[in-house]
Amino acid sequence: MFMPGFYMFHPADLLMIPAIILTVWAQAKVRGAYSKYSQVFVQRGITGAQVAQLILRSANIGIANGPARGAANAVALERIGGQMTDHYDPQSRTLRLSEDVYNGRSIAALGIAAHETGHALQHADNYVPMQVRHFMYPISALGSRLAFPLIFIGLIIGYAGQGVPWLVTAGIWLFTASVAFTIITLPVEFNASRRAMQALSSGGYLTADELYGARKVLTAAAMTYVAAAAVAVLQLVRLLIIFGRRD
Repeated sequence: MFMPGFYMFHPADLLMIPAIILTVWAQAKVRGAYSKYSQVFVQRGITGAQVAQLILRSANIGIANGPARGAANAVALERIGGQMTDHYDPQSRTLRLSEDVYNGRSIAALGIAAHETGHALQHADNYVPMQVRHFMYPISALGSRLAFPLIFIGLIIGYAGQGVPWLVTAGIWLFTASVAFTIITLPVEFNASRRAMQALSSGGYLTADELYGARKVLTAAAMTYVAAAAVAVLQLVRLLIIFGRRD
């Protein structure tokens, strides 16, 4: 149960300070690593798109010419706009790489391309954490959109003396689902990076020094997910402290 009410400041708000510091640090690390290794070109001279295709083929996964929804053991490869917009879409079985990664011949480009391809490998292997994450996504997306509006409305109504604590409770439950999603994302991302490094090494696509750079890029990127999970967990703890009923 949670008590509605309005407040200006609560000591639990201080929990967010380390979370904010970790987030800023993680973002700085990934920007620094990407900036550095996007300027270092690989000796083999292949692009991110090419290494993605090579990794997929070595795993006996076909390359579809269009969206691969429903296609058995095939993945579509697309180029998209923006920077750091790279992702794998399990719904359509499509690997989307940003322009700099798709055509890029840098250590950062190949590392990111291999990481996103790692998600395609997870999908092909029916990797359980990825399946759980996919199952949780709809309720997590709903929670991220509605949790705080519900809590805010509950606070206003409670402050007006109407006493509707279930709105705050519902908001916190929805936010809890979002927090769970960020936590299950961690093994998915770390495993994709592990698969990427194994593929880049075993395929001989990068030299030893280049593998070191790719690992630095992927480790820095992974820390952004760690930071996001830490922020979400501390935010949930904060909400529970603020709105928890004291006996």
